[in-house]
Amino acid sequence: MPSTLEISPEQIEQQRLYREMGLSDEEFKSITKILGRRPNHTETGLFSVMWSEHCSYKNSKPLLKKFPTEGPHVLQGPGEGAGIIDIGDDQAVVFKIESHNHPSAVEPYQGAATGVGGILRDVFSMGARPIALLNSLRFGSLKHPRVKFLFEEVVNGIAGYGNCVGVPTVGGEVQFDDAYNGNPLVNAMCVGLIDHKDIQKGIAAGIGNTVMYVGAKTGRDGIHGATFASEELSEESEEKRPSVQVGDPFMEKLLIEACLDVIQHDALVGIQDMGAAGLTSSASEMASKAGTGMTMNLDLIPQRELNMTPYEMMLSESQERMLLVVEKGREEEIAQVFKKYDLEAVSVGEVTDTKRFRLMHKGEKVADVPVDSLAEDAPVYHQPWRVPAYYKEFQAMDNYIPDVSDYRKTLLDLLKQPTIASKEWVYDQYDSMVQTNTVVRPGSDSAVLRVRGTDKALAMTTDCNSRYIYLDPETGGKIAVAEAARNIVCSGGRPLGLTDGLNFGSPENPEIFWQMEKSVEGMSSACTELGTPVISGNVSLYNESFGGQAIYPTPIVGMVGLIEETKHITQSHMKQAGDLIYIIGETYPEFGGSELQGMLEGKHFGKAPRIDLDIEASRQKQLLNAIQSGFVASAHDLSEGGLAVALAESLFENELGCDVALEGDLTTALFSETQSRFIVSVNPEHQEAFEGEVKDARCIGTVTDDGVLRVKSGEQPVLEEQTTTLKDTWKGAIPCLVKSKV
Repeated sequence: MPSTLEISPEQIEQQRLYREMGLSDEEFKSITKILGRRPNHTETGLFSVMWSEHCSYKNSKPLLKKFPTEGPHVLQGPGEGAGIIDIGDDQAVVFKIESHNHPSAVEPYQGAATGVGGILRDVFSMGARPIALLNSLRFGSLKHPRVKFLFEEVVNGIAGYGNCVGVPTVGGEVQFDDAYNGNPLVNAMCVGLIDHKDIQKGIAAGIGNTVMYVGAKTGRDGIHGATFASEELSEESEEKRPSVQVGDPFMEKLLIEACLDVIQHDALVGIQDMGAAGLTSSASEMASKAGTGMTMNLDLIPQRELNMTPYEMMLSESQERMLLVVEKGREEEIAQVFKKYDLEAVSVGEVTDTKRFRLMHKGEKVADVPVDSLAEDAPVYHQPWRVPAYYKEFQAMDNYIPDVSDYRKTLLDLLKQPTIASKEWVYDQYDSMVQTNTVVRPGSDSAVLRVRGTDKALAMTTDCNSRYIYLDPETGGKIAVAEAARNIVCSGGRPLGLTDGLNFGSPENPEIFWQMEKSVEGMSSACTELGTPVISGNVSLYNESFGGQAIYPTPIVGMVGLIEETKHITQSHMKQAGDLIYIIGETYPEFGGSELQGMLEGKHFGKAPRIDLDIEASRQKQLLNAIQSGFVASAHDLSEGGLAVALAESLFENELGCDVALEGDLTTALFSETQSRFIVSVNPEHQEAFEGEVKDARCIGTVTDDGVLRVKSGEQPVLEEQTTTLKDTWKGAIPCLVKSKV
């Protein structure tokens, strides 16, 4: 390919060079029609990144419209850097989740690290102080050396960036399945706090106002990162390492403080981070949202490499950069704010009334396109869908009932499964206590942070059981939202809203598009029923590895809830001997997609567990009322591994024991993954009041101080094991797999 300076518009068209940038023939024709001429190389680059799936959501827009996005407490829904929900007292919580899957597959440390950096900028660009980071990770089997390497390096990258930037990493989830052997998922979530008066928007308003570039210099890292994120991984993906950015958390820390300082300045008009598509997206989106145009002089862009072309500058995704619009004539005031933090703030352009995006370089106009054509006019595709044959086959199957005779061994084996096993190896590498607001650290159902200066706290979690979604996307989508809300309620919080990270394979595959559509429909119905609007999110498609093998459909739910008084904060571990143990909800023989099925059969099949959203909402409401009334000592939702695993996990923290009596089929009672269930402990003095509040609760036993988990059927002992043995098995599984040379 000739150098970019030599490529003519004719060559781009005749040699179809636009295809290498991710544009189709039809899209290129649309661009020539919009411009009334062939685009030059820089302009082709602008369109290629802005019309990529990663920036334009061209394949997912029709589905995203199905989400409920409004509510009485929603101050900012989708469309800005992050969503915002009111929490009273003129305060609000700001949060969003973003994926960095493809970069993490080829350069796991920097891919994960810059994912953290990017999501932080989304939140503080709104004017919010980041108070917490979470993540949701998916890997293949830890028996594969490559997967082990990816796992270790991704965790190192998250820790390396988050710990240095001074924002605590407080929670998340990690799951393992062969479906992710070739394509890991790395989703980062950030939560921030803001006063209503400080809310910012990414707009380039005010004709004649100045566009200022702030932060790190622009290099050649991350060029075409948005396009890279919008295509399948292949053998050539290793060659895309230059597309992975390199992060500097120390500069990000300065940038956070400087931006939170500058938002108090009345000369600031708009602010946006340079995320995917770098300068191109931030500049064109800010102008488009304001209904204005923008001219930039690329000679003024701070550059850390020599002889950068306009194409390279505009498509670079170098980290730790922001774009500001400030009142004309007050540039020096803004520059002085950043100077306090040893950061460069340079005037690089101005807002115009042309509604065009114009770029100058060395005295020549190198791009001139309608601003809305980049930000708003990307094609929208209504992809065809087809019900997969496997789904029809699974729905026609008889109910799968596993054959279990040794309940003790089965529980020990389940506790060793990486998806269930303790993630302490992961979160011990994260600083979860910096800023000193963390009340509940990683390891409980939700992380909890106090809202400084008030008696309120925020509960936060990430969730998604992708196996259920693979078996039945609509049902699985409902479960993903419901389980996240369950985790918030178990912590004493009222779910406020969610951010979604929609990770799927290629939307051009009709069966995968069907998975997408059904998942979104299921999530939407649960959001409506549970009162949790979608306020922000991210779509990551083309998560396929060599040979077109797609991941399980994995729409991650990041949810935040409000704990109105800190005395309501509840944890999953049981507190003291003598407390009564209750299970809330009926249990049915539902093992499709379960941990037990995967462990015994080596695959997942059949029907996903059912969920009734009316029952789910009712139980959540009753349990939250009981927690707020002070009746509940501990609460834990029943998920992977069923009751037996949840019981064990509830005993580990204080190394207590329990005497539990169960009825009916014991395999079902112990290991089924029936939905909408909780296990709670209650002080006997609250027994009558608790049972009056929670209608579906059934007492199954008591907490003991002898450190033994005992289960009986009638008077017959069926499971007995030392809590410490169970705990050691659970804690040791992942470190053992990571160290293993096999």
